[in-house]
Amino acid sequence: MIHGISKEWLALAEKVEERIASRLREADRIAERNQWKVIRAFQRHRVSDFHLNGSTGYGYHDSGREILERIYADVFGAEAALVRPHFASGTHAICCALFGVLRPGDELLYITGRPYDTLHNVIGEPGDGKGSLRDFGIGYREVPLLPDGGVDWEAVRAAIGERTRVVAIQRSRGYDWRASFTVSEIGEMVRRVKAVKPDCVVFVDNCYGEFTEETEPTEAGADLMAGSLIKNPGGGLALSGGYVCGRADLVEKAAGRLTAPGIGGEVGATFGMQRWMFQGFFLAPHMVGQAVKGSIFAAAMLEELGFETKPRWNEPRTDLIQAIRFDSAEALIAFVQGIQQAAAVDAHALPEPGDMPGYDHPVIMAAGAFVQGGSLELSADAPIREPYIAYVQGGLTYAHAKLGILAALTRLAERSNIVIKPNMS
Repeated sequence: MIHGISKEWLALAEKVEERIASRLREADRIAERNQWKVIRAFQRHRVSDFHLNGSTGYGYHDSGREILERIYADVFGAEAALVRPHFASGTHAICCALFGVLRPGDELLYITGRPYDTLHNVIGEPGDGKGSLRDFGIGYREVPLLPDGGVDWEAVRAAIGERTRVVAIQRSRGYDWRASFTVSEIGEMVRRVKAVKPDCVVFVDNCYGEFTEETEPTEAGADLMAGSLIKNPGGGLALSGGYVCGRADLVEKAAGRLTAPGIGGEVGATFGMQRWMFQGFFLAPHMVGQAVKGSIFAAAMLEELGFETKPRWNEPRTDLIQAIRFDSAEALIAFVQGIQQAAAVDAHALPEPGDMPGYDHPVIMAAGAFVQGGSLELSADAPIREPYIAYVQGGLTYAHAKLGILAALTRLAERSNIVIKPNMS
């Protein structure tokens, strides 16, 4: 045993790494190109030490905040960006973007199926009294994906109508057994939607996707996108926050929802968080690359043992999330608990399924993180419902992600009849 991992598991891991070596190198190359892009943006905007200090009170004339937002816009190929620690989550950033753009009588149309669970209450029901979009008279429709996971373009063209103001795309799979959408695919979606209704706003939920490819959806034509700083772009250092970026007029409308109309992005003290947000964004390409490598390893290991994964280890990747299908709730829970046991923080805690705000089913979450909920760090979660799918993401270092998978398989093997095969097929 080496640090709780048997020699048999380690031998299998070495053989798997030989098989996936070319994919690991490709992840390093993407991280390198994105790292250069971020550094050049820092240099173009002349980042200095005083930009890292933050502000208090109203936060007027916070030069560091302004420079960081210009850097985000530059790197993401957007006109403007709103990057703030005041966003409580990616859902909050998305909510501000949607409420900023949509008005009573408008319609929001999701063309990538039902969005992630935490957005269901943001969309709401007519007259629900909770302040949801529908409570404000904003219509909502969604177009289910085709059985192969592609966009149903015939249904989309029929669904886009006079009231359709925002067409939304969820880049990542969420809690669905489908492929996440690449930037190239999103660019094609934008072109097709604009061909039907040129004046609509195409919005992208970019959570988990930043820096997994060399370009972002705003570079492919999306009008607006949003994400969380405790996922990819925070680099594991941002303590909270989110971003909205895209067309300048749309970003300003989102800012008016985050603060107040007429005040917008001109206020918002950054306190002592500015340094972490700058350095986190600087580190983000590398950290995301490490996490992507961990996901490739996870897929290859689980496939070698006969599990179904999505994406497979040799398929293109456009986000952090690795989905793994199990045959029972017990196996699913054991695997997620094993991820927790590999954590540096709260490894002694044993996660159990429970109800969580914004989710329709009990959820189990392994999240031994330095930043609470920071899913660029090694984590795993799953709704306890059929089919039994675990969603693994993150790993600030490849070594930690690798240990997490080996620990999870060790715990799973103790509670099942997994047999380690001596030879690679």
